[in-house]
Amino acid sequence: MYDAVLRGLRDDPAPWLDGWKRSWRQNWQGSMLLGAVMGLLAGLYAFMGMLFWWAETGPSMGTVVVYLAGLLLILVANTLLWPQIVLFRQTPAIRLRNALLFLIRYFWRVMGTGILQLAHWAVYVLFAPWTLLLLPVTGIWYIVFLSQFLVYEQMDEALRIEELYDENK
Repeated sequence: MYDAVLRGLRDDPAPWLDGWKRSWRQNWQGSMLLGAVMGLLAGLYAFMGMLFWWAETGPSMGTVVVYLAGLLLILVANTLLWPQIVLFRQTPAIRLRNALLFLIRYFWRVMGTGILQLAHWAVYVLFAPWTLLLLPVTGIWYIVFLSQFLVYEQMDEALRIEELYDENK
């Protein structure tokens, strides 16, 4: 999905289906580790959320704040790490270093997109029976597109995406 969104933001002239097939060939190996870690974190956070629901007493305000702050960091990591898998061939250490440096340089913009994603998913969870009807229409692509659209200009400035893309044409 990140590949399709970033191809759209770069104005890639290739047909969509060709780009989709190419993304599967190029990105499957690099996304294994990150996908496993993010899947584990998603499952852990879903389980913790259900523990809040099942508990005899509700969580304290501090617990909720820590839970949401951790979820915000996971969403920010998603926003910064997945595009690098799509755009570059790097080791996970370099990818993580780039994400941390980008976060430090554009802290408020990146945190703003993380808060936007957190609000989006909070609405989906809080209004779950009705928002599931929207899932086939908006799916997950809308929030991914919006978050990447909000940070793409800064990513291009920091990582020279357009310049490297033009060189490889």
